Amino acid sequence: MTDPANEKAPEKTECRICGGAVEEFFDFGRQPVSDSFVTPETAGREFYFRLAAGICADCTMVQLIEEVPREQMFHEDYPYRSSQSAVMHRHFEEYAQRLLATELAGEDPFIVEIGSNDGTMLKTVQKAGVRHLGVDPSAQVADFARAEGVRALTAFFQDSTAREIAVADGPADVIFSANTYSHIAYMDSVFSGVDALLADDGVLVIEDRYLGDIMGQNAFDQIYDEHFYLFSVSSVRAMARTFGFELVDAEPLTVHGGSMRYTIARPGRRTPSPAVAEHLQREQERGLASPETFRRFAANVRSGCGELMELLTSLREQGRTVVGYGATAKSATIINYAGIGPELVPFIVDSTPAKQGRLTPGSHIPVRSPEEFSAPYPDYALLFAWNHAEEIMAKEKGFREAGGKWILYVPDVHTA
Repeated sequence: MTDPANEKAPEKTECRICGGAVEEFFDFGRQPVSDSFVTPETAGREFYFRLAAGICADCTMVQLIEEVPREQMFHEDYPYRSSQSAVMHRHFEEYAQRLLATELAGEDPFIVEIGSNDGTMLKTVQKAGVRHLGVDPSAQVADFARAEGVRALTAFFQDSTAREIAVADGPADVIFSANTYSHIAYMDSVFSGVDALLADDGVLVIEDRYLGDIMGQNAFDQIYDEHFYLFSVSSVRAMARTFGFELVDAEPLTVHGGSMRYTIARPGRRTPSPAVAEHLQREQERGLASPETFRRFAANVRSGCGELMELLTSLREQGRTVVGYGATAKSATIINYAGIGPELVPFIVDSTPAKQGRLTPGSHIPVRSPEEFSAPYPDYALLFAWNHAEEIMAKEKGFREAGGKWILYVPDVHTA
């Protein structure tokens, strides 16, 4: 873990949204690409970068200081599958039904999803017979979507892609993006594409992790390579205005440990919901753009990682067994920053077949199938997938019944 005494002075760089000054508030050091699960033969060849975050003094957008090339993160072997979580599957199905009853209820509606993954959301739209198109750069997940009857395009969403879609399919009534928009550093091209593709009365709907929840819960592992931006209502409103659009609604969500659904439209086309002003006021009262808030956050990160390492080291000295649960992308941040290795956590179980038999990026902890979690149960399980705690603990109730304890580190280090 980085020694604060040896940290260099925060860097200032230019905001990728408005061009303002971005001041760095935390440096997680040298980190691997979070989803680069390697084989024993390729271990040590990972792509590394400096994971540091800052906030723009003008538009309040929190963003990474260094951009990882998109091809390093989103490629044919990208392992995440949104359909593997029952909670997320239900979440997307419910919202798709809501869109079908509202924005997609007109004559011959059309929806485009940016980062459609394995087609979990669009599958409901497809079953309703509504025109749709998923856009995702991973050929593998796009193939999963196509196998379910979902129309999918293997590509990065950008200006040129959007214009090609508009020519082929006409304007989109809805452009939807869940947990993807924050991954895209080149917002100028993306919004230019939205402008070319979105119908005059259409809406852009973005779901993403919410900065207020991240700060409030000390969920620092939400800062990793894929999350180039961490959105707040204030920063999304500023971003929309910068590119000629208007934020017209903001709806809190419980998924992923706290998210927000933003609805964006062309100026003057929709009456903004009172929720926008309410959230902006709440963010101001919480000091969500205040330097002091981020200084406290940085101190909490350091103390939390220190406490977790003390606990894991103590358990090892006591001869207790500890395994990890959930080889998530975000776990790369805490594992590599804190310095957790196989000597403290011998393996991590994960339900994603593409990760099983591989090693975690940087730390090289083996990833195994969930069947090995109970063969036999460990004394403790370090829950990296903490944002799915309720779902996982219900599924693994036998672990607790056998005397096992969960270790969580959000909002603080504790056992359950």
